[in-house]
Amino acid sequence: MTRGAAQSAVADMERIAGLIKESKAAVERIIYGQGLVVEECLITILAGGHVLLIGVPGLAKTKLVQTLGTVLGLDDKRVQFTPDLMPADIIGSEVLEEDAEGRRFFRFIQGPVFCQLLMADEINRASPRTQSALLQAMQEGHVSVAGQQHPLPQPFHVLATQNPVEQEGTYPLPEAQLDRFLMQVDIHYPSFEAERQIILHTTGNDAPVARPALNSADLMAAQRLVRQVPVGESVVNAILKLVRSGRPETTDLQEVKDRVAWGPGPRASQALMQSSRARALLQGRLSPSVDDVLALARPVLQHRMALNFSARADGHTLPALIDLLCKRVDAG
Repeated sequence: MTRGAAQSAVADMERIAGLIKESKAAVERIIYGQGLVVEECLITILAGGHVLLIGVPGLAKTKLVQTLGTVLGLDDKRVQFTPDLMPADIIGSEVLEEDAEGRRFFRFIQGPVFCQLLMADEINRASPRTQSALLQAMQEGHVSVAGQQHPLPQPFHVLATQNPVEQEGTYPLPEAQLDRFLMQVDIHYPSFEAERQIILHTTGNDAPVARPALNSADLMAAQRLVRQVPVGESVVNAILKLVRSGRPETTDLQEVKDRVAWGPGPRASQALMQSSRARALLQGRLSPSVDDVLALARPVLQHRMALNFSARADGHTLPALIDLLCKRVDAG
């Protein structure tokens, strides 16, 4: 790369980083006390992935997704998942029509998945058959109906909300579909001060309103730029060490061998690579560090691993195990 090209690339990164920072600030003016959640959602979208939001009802998961759609300038739609929802209700279906001459033909009517930002609200309320209808769309960017492929708009992102599986009427997502989400973002109760801001600013006549900060073209330019962010060898090695140490078959950690039923696959390594680049760009840096990998380990890995029965019975948790893996990587 010539000196002029390098300077141009740096200028592009700085411009995009400024737009993304502005977007983050715009979302946080609406969503109080969830800075880390907002950051992780933006990182996922910048990396071109999908987000699984998990939390009890009433923590503004729906509001967060709606706000992201407005701020990022994306065409967004919402689907409320229920036990009687059918796959055609999501992807669309063909209907038989007749023209003026009496000729019959099938016409495809698009479902709500044909948008740029799909909110799958309470995705684990629907049956596994309906959940799987999103699988092809999330991975391949198109859907197939009656043997015909229908491409989805670009960019395309799914932000799914999920209630804790302990609640009544939920269907746990299968491992194959969980792996399609780049991150699992856990939303917790707000702090005292954040909840104070919520009740003061959202219960009056002057509640804040989301405003666009960029458009879909800017977002796609940012996503292309993320793939150009250089990654050092130390970061690549940290990713490989972290992911491979979480697999019982390839680790030398006895804790993993004793407690993990199945570990993260290569898609976890890809997710860490892309999300680390996106985090660096979001924070105005020109390349990621090992700290980015460690900061994103939990949201990237926790839905791609499972503890065995004995580990769960003994009270062990995945977050604690992932923290152990991170300490090992950080120690070199």
